[in-house]
Amino acid sequence: MWRFIETLGGLYELARLGVITRFRFRGDYWSWRLHTAFGRGYPPSKLELVRSILAYGRWVFRMRHGG
Repeated sequence: MWRFIETLGGLYELARLGVITRFRFRGDYWSWRLHTAFGRGYPPSKLELVRSILAYGRWVFRMRHGG
């Protein structure tokens, strides 16, 4: 159950980050974020990319909410 709550919280945090950056995915922040997260190249599959993005969102949720 906690993983589900973490995932929902992570999706919220990702949406919040999108709003804060005005969804400018080619802007400075997102370029930096993609470089630091995937500096050695993108994951080999779209599924792995989505999993890593969700893992980041869950991590942000835990850091912001003391989990």
